[in-house]
Amino acid sequence: MSRQPFFSAGKSVFLRHEQKIYFGRTAYVSIKNVPLHLYFNPLTKRTDMTTFTIRRPDQALRQPLTDKINNLTKPKGSLGMLEELALQIGLIQQTLTPRLSRPHNIIFAGDHGITDEGVSLSPKEITRQMISNFLNGGAGVNFLARQHGFTLKVVDGAIDYDFPPIEGFIDRKIRKCTRNFLHEAAMSAEEMEQAIAVGAEIVTECRNDGCNIISFGEMGIGNTSASSMWMTCLTGIPLIDCVGAGSGLDNAGVRRKYEVLRQALENYRGDGSVTDVMRYFGGIEMVMAVGGMLRAAELGMIILVDGFIMTNCVLAASRLYPDVPAYCIFGHQGDEAGHKRVLDFLHAKPLLNLGFRLGEGTGAICAYPIVDSAVRMINEMDTFGNAAITKYF
Repeated sequence: MSRQPFFSAGKSVFLRHEQKIYFGRTAYVSIKNVPLHLYFNPLTKRTDMTTFTIRRPDQALRQPLTDKINNLTKPKGSLGMLEELALQIGLIQQTLTPRLSRPHNIIFAGDHGITDEGVSLSPKEITRQMISNFLNGGAGVNFLARQHGFTLKVVDGAIDYDFPPIEGFIDRKIRKCTRNFLHEAAMSAEEMEQAIAVGAEIVTECRNDGCNIISFGEMGIGNTSASSMWMTCLTGIPLIDCVGAGSGLDNAGVRRKYEVLRQALENYRGDGSVTDVMRYFGGIEMVMAVGGMLRAAELGMIILVDGFIMTNCVLAASRLYPDVPAYCIFGHQGDEAGHKRVLDFLHAKPLLNLGFRLGEGTGAICAYPIVDSAVRMINEMDTFGNAAITKYF
């Protein structure tokens, strides 16, 4: 059972070079040579926070799974990533005959106070407008969900709008928009805890519906800014390498976005724990996704990971429970600056690289057929013995 964070505490270390702030794994962030707070604090301070029992899948089945894969009628290793996926899925499900059942994609939605600072090309009202698009079946994620047989759920966590009751729309609104983290914490500890619990609840409902493979999407103008803050705080990667164009900023817009986020980092006076970073800079929809991922791992479900924002949610979840990535299959590497860096930090091997930067779960759903192929491989290919083919290795 995993309870320990990735990093241990250490002395403050900071360097300046070409106007960049470089971080060490046991480092304080320093702006103007004034140390802020330890980002790699080993204490997550989960007071009154929902806890999960997440264990690395039992490895006793690794050799039998490997033997089965190696005895299929093919040269050893010749199906590459499909073989790796089949092994991972077999370990997650603890069976030599894994199955995929009723895939779901959950879109958590919420607005961000930091958009008041002009960090996004898209106006905040796009968040609520896209809800109608999702529910009417006209968004990018909709055609992919139809194509690959995904059930789509849309959850309001913090949209700055009062919706009437809408069939198929799950109202779990915690607040209307997060606060502006340039000046104050985006959410309270209580709101963060509520968001984690809601995410876990939604995943439990999916599991009760027979789902054993799940992906997460998001809709929230400004959430690449929040994700960049999580990324720099939880990995030590310089902020300037975590900030990108989001929904389409030009070079000047990206520079302004970076300066706003740099100032927010300088203003931060929290305790530097994982949960404090999550609540101070995060979005409600992002924290809901973290809660959903934690519950999915606890339930032994396969987690299909989407793009930059969802990868940073895996990052946060893994800082709380380091065994979470064992349940994750990373769907793709997107075009948002920083995505490759955070994937590399997690030692993740994305299945696709299609230039996506849409979010919503689109990249994860696109990768689903590859996962399905891995399961079909281990279940449907014959063995050398049964096919009367000489095993030559």
